[in-house]
Amino acid sequence: MRPAEELETVIISRRVFLAGATASGMLLAAGTMAGSTRAVAAGGAGTVTRYPLYFPPTVDLASPYVLTAKPGTVDLGGGKLSTAWVYNGLMPGPSLRASNGGSAQITLVNQLSQETITHWHGMVVDHPNDGHPVYAIPPGGRYSYSFPIRQRAAMNWYHPHPHMMTGQQVAMGLAGAFIVNDAEESALGLPGGAYEVPLVIRDASLDSTGNLQYKPRSGGFLGDILLVNGTRDPYLNVDTALYRLRVLGGANARIFGLTLTNGAAFTLIGNDGGLLRSAVQVSRVDLAPGERLDLLVDFRGLPVGTRVVLRDARAGWDLLEFRVARQVSVSATVPTALSTITTLSNPVLTRTFSFDGMSKINGHEYDVNRVDFQVPFGQVERWRFSTSGNAPHPVHVHGASFQVVSRTGGRGQLYPWEAGWKDTVLLEDRETVDVLIRFDSYRGEYLLHCHKLEHEDMGMMSNFVVV
Repeated sequence: MRPAEELETVIISRRVFLAGATASGMLLAAGTMAGSTRAVAAGGAGTVTRYPLYFPPTVDLASPYVLTAKPGTVDLGGGKLSTAWVYNGLMPGPSLRASNGGSAQITLVNQLSQETITHWHGMVVDHPNDGHPVYAIPPGGRYSYSFPIRQRAAMNWYHPHPHMMTGQQVAMGLAGAFIVNDAEESALGLPGGAYEVPLVIRDASLDSTGNLQYKPRSGGFLGDILLVNGTRDPYLNVDTALYRLRVLGGANARIFGLTLTNGAAFTLIGNDGGLLRSAVQVSRVDLAPGERLDLLVDFRGLPVGTRVVLRDARAGWDLLEFRVARQVSVSATVPTALSTITTLSNPVLTRTFSFDGMSKINGHEYDVNRVDFQVPFGQVERWRFSTSGNAPHPVHVHGASFQVVSRTGGRGQLYPWEAGWKDTVLLEDRETVDVLIRFDSYRGEYLLHCHKLEHEDMGMMSNFVVV
């Protein structure tokens, strides 16, 4: 049971599943890039106006930081303004960066008209710092986070996690990257600076006046347009160099199938939980909501003027056009051996989780005040995720990373981007996915849920306690 003083914090009534809303506020003051050029559309049918890819500023968490969620106005490209809900006036929010062994002191300020709380997705922190819905703060409220950074290098992210309102708040713009660095990663000499490119990929819908709008469906919100770093139809000028793409699946429900139009392979070096053991060549990578990818793309040897497009093979969308704009000679190597990963083994027990319909786990809809099971600290367990329909379900676990060990039914295989450490794994229809997991950082209450945000909001979520 939850402590009495914690129960008293749940004083705001839980709302019904919300329809979309729009908001207006202050103009995005910094970081927008204007101007457009003409480029041939996919298949040569007509043209599309493309805009420079926007990059949110990077914030070093060596000092205390204030993160404010509020309505704002953003430039989606070429001066096309849209109302949104933003962190510190930006969409995506500022890219937070910290090092293993450091710490973070962050104050969340809520200037929305709804309650909210921010979850540090992928960060291993204790219960009071995890952004659990029980800690949602009302409009005008503040919440203070303070936690050590005790994990390997990886691209994590942050987003709202209030019960029944997560889908709307993320769709309206609230999300940002949280990058952790460590000594092992630094020793590899991976591309950095201008050659390290964070990409937050999501879909969106606009109303008749060009403002972001949220039109939820029980099967998951699917937008009409594509945004990369908040930019519609973006392009990026690149050098003849090796680039590192840090990619986040930031959509509410859409899965992307990433390919390059020149047929080149990605060099996959990492995922949710950081670096893999070794680099892998892949021509396509599927990216579900909440998942991350660490990819190397090599533009060396391409003539200036070459255009290569990052494409979504599922929807046929062109996500980002790379334009080789400058000939340079920058030394870079593609490392093969990357990281040491201890394999989990000998699970003590198996827990089975059935993702039922669009709102239940093991037959139960979420109750913020109910704890569904307990997990012993430091114990390796096998967690088995299954579904008989209404997938995809990107399954996310708070409080620890896991190792994906098998998939039966459905696609019937594991993929290179599911190796190493993960915190989100895609469960398709008629599939059973087994993971090994061990909670060895903190005791306390955490969440298991579907990261299709509409399913999460409708109740496909479960509280558990590490004891």
